[in-house]
Amino acid sequence: MKQFLFILTLCVLVFLGTPLRSEPTESVKMPTAFTSEKDLRQIIDSYAKTMRIKPENAIVDSVWKAIPGYNGLTVDVEASFDRMAPSGKFDESLVVYKELPPAVRLADLPPSPIYKGNPEKPMVTFLINVAWGDEFIRPMLDVLDKHDVKVTFFLDGSWTAKTPDLVKEIYRQGHEIGNHAYSHPDLAKSTSSKTRDELRKTNEIIEKTIGVKPTWFGPPSGSFTNDTIAIARDEGMLTVLWTVDTVDWKQPDSDEMVKRVLSKVENGSMILMHPTKPTAEGMDRLIKGIKEKGLAIGTVSGLLSEKRIDSVEHEEFYMP
Repeated sequence: MKQFLFILTLCVLVFLGTPLRSEPTESVKMPTAFTSEKDLRQIIDSYAKTMRIKPENAIVDSVWKAIPGYNGLTVDVEASFDRMAPSGKFDESLVVYKELPPAVRLADLPPSPIYKGNPEKPMVTFLINVAWGDEFIRPMLDVLDKHDVKVTFFLDGSWTAKTPDLVKEIYRQGHEIGNHAYSHPDLAKSTSSKTRDELRKTNEIIEKTIGVKPTWFGPPSGSFTNDTIAIARDEGMLTVLWTVDTVDWKQPDSDEMVKRVLSKVENGSMILMHPTKPTAEGMDRLIKGIKEKGLAIGTVSGLLSEKRIDSVEHEEFYMP
């Protein structure tokens, strides 16, 4: 009976054409669906409409005075198409972005002090005012170099004349140099001619020392008048003050100073400091704390430019 059932099963299989042993077959490849150039361009166009960020104009705020603008962002359709055309497929990783400049820039505003950067820009800067002493400058430079951070030193003209080698070292390490007047005067009580002389003499000695003319002016002790701002503009400089003060000249405990500063730091902050013991001791922690908050640290020029920080720091934005 078993033999009969086996023979019957065999006959059925042969009749149905089912092989007793299947041979391996090659995998079937699905044809790749290429998008036409017209369709690809339309897809990129549609994507671009969802990714556009409008630029922000520079303004004069009632509280913070002059605030720089911030570039917008949009998809460069043609450049993106050129990168995707060979494959014929939309690929988000190949999207090219370009920045959109604002219609109004800082230089377009009437003379006004600047206390902070654009609040949308995740970046801060250090304003290091130097008018006397050099004991703590090199330790500060070492910490800045360790973290690859470049900031702006505002130099007193008379100090520059006395310490040209140190000024050259600050500049050689990639830091920006600003004007801090010549003899640390109280410019709120200064005549126009005296103020102009202070600014010009400082620019001249700095240019003689490092071959660069400053474009930023930091009034000593934050003392100024509208006339001061206008004179600085005439001399080719914009006037900057600060958002957050370390008050390091009072020699606070460095831990407390760092905690207090970090509690106030946010997008666009300009942090005032001097070459003092608490700043030299606390700078490493301050830099780490700022970076932990997701903020970049750069020069005054870097902070106050309209350039987007995300287009530089984040890989998802491809900039040709």
